Amino acid sequence: MRSLPDTKSALRKDVLARRNQLGDANRIEMSLRAAKFGLQAPQFSTDNLLTSTVVSGFLPIRSEIDPRPLMAELTRLGAQLCLPMVTSKTSLEFRLMVRGAPLIESAFGTIGPDENAAVLDPQILLMPLSVFDNRGGRIGYGGGFYDRAIKKLLDKDIKVHLLGMGFSIQEVEEVPMEKHDQFLHGIITEKPYRSF
Repeated sequence: MRSLPDTKSALRKDVLARRNQLGDANRIEMSLRAAKFGLQAPQFSTDNLLTSTVVSGFLPIRSEIDPRPLMAELTRLGAQLCLPMVTSKTSLEFRLMVRGAPLIESAFGTIGPDENAAVLDPQILLMPLSVFDNRGGRIGYGGGFYDRAIKKLLDKDIKVHLLGMGFSIQEVEEVPMEKHDQFLHGIITEKPYRSF
């Protein structure tokens, strides 16, 4: 019988292989649709999204959905954007993203603001993922960086909203969850927004 981490790893591998089959044109079109549907999230209504709201986005790697169209709309609505940056083998921090500011390479092929950028505590996280289910279960890439960062935010009494971003083909029937895993509050794909 497989261990829980092995089961998650096998699911991740299968679903990422499926995601990798999407062509570039499809990924672009689906990312644009996701931006439209992402704005349906209640956290982004003009009543809720204040200029002081800090939203963590991400810059896509490999065959990930591209959140930049949604991030651009959120900026237009007044959100303050930050990006996650891996700072050690076990942690990441969220750094202010400012147009024209220098970007540097980080772990896993990601890029983001350099160490001179302000470190922020986001209230909303747009989270990349490899797998999700219809309960809000999520599998990332296996490093646990987001789980630890979310725990730090919760320990500061920050009510953080976790919104996964991916393609609908990354959904599975059930994600096996471990004690430390955080459930998503919603999922943004190229299909209408869903809350959990």
